[in-house]
Amino acid sequence: MVLTETEICEFGWKAPDFNLVGTDGERHGLRDIRGVNGTLVMFICNHCPYVKGVIDLIVQDARELQKLGIGVIAIMPNDIKEYPQDGLGPMTALALEKGFSFPFVLDDLQLVARSYNAVCTPDFFGFNANLELQYRGRIAEVRDAKVVPGGKRDLFEAMTTIASTGQGPSHQVGGMGCSIKWRDGH
Repeated sequence: MVLTETEICEFGWKAPDFNLVGTDGERHGLRDIRGVNGTLVMFICNHCPYVKGVIDLIVQDARELQKLGIGVIAIMPNDIKEYPQDGLGPMTALALEKGFSFPFVLDDLQLVARSYNAVCTPDFFGFNANLELQYRGRIAEVRDAKVVPGGKRDLFEAMTTIASTGQGPSHQVGGMGCSIKWRDGH
């Protein structure tokens, strides 16, 4: 596990499209999950302790944000040959166990992760209704790979603001997590 931090938000950067198979057996693209008030694209995996530490908050935030007209998708970018615990079978089990209300898709060629410049799991990209990047930061205050009780819910607050104004907060705290497990050692 290599701790990696996300880059600063590049405001206005347009969301690249994709078409990936999900744990439901269906293919999902950006146009399929795009929300009327914004879109949240998350890169997560099964084995990362940082994802495990915030997965319940991810599920909670996603449900609440979807009620606000924000589309949500989770993409698994890791090399599944080296990390089979992140493969489609374990992804399906996690989605069922946690009750995901959003598609969980496999980026087996890692092209989508590269097009988004994703660097770690979790990595959050919050877009406005025009698919312009407005948030790239942490989900919440996290210490020792666990959410700090009573801490700020950065992702939820940012996406709520984006849903109502189309713009993300000017001050953002970068996220952190396990580095993406690239096929070529990237």
